[in-house]
Amino acid sequence: MRLSAGLLIAGLLSSACVPVRSDPPCPPVVAYPLEVQRAAAAELLLLPEGGAVTRMLSDYAVMREQARLCRS
Repeated sequence: MRLSAGLLIAGLLSSACVPVRSDPPCPPVVAYPLEVQRAAAAELLLLPEGGAVTRMLSDYAVMREQARLCRS
């Protein structure tokens, strides 16, 4: 029993020495081929102006730009 308690304590203490980043890592930015971008643009034109999906895609564009800036 003492051995397992000792191993547990040693494991906990050794994990405390791992450096921790204060800022979260940058999310990846997926690169879409040109043909996928063109298809998405054509489909976007079919959506109603001011609709929920259109607003969400606008937010997604902002998040992609933020992720791109984070990586540079």
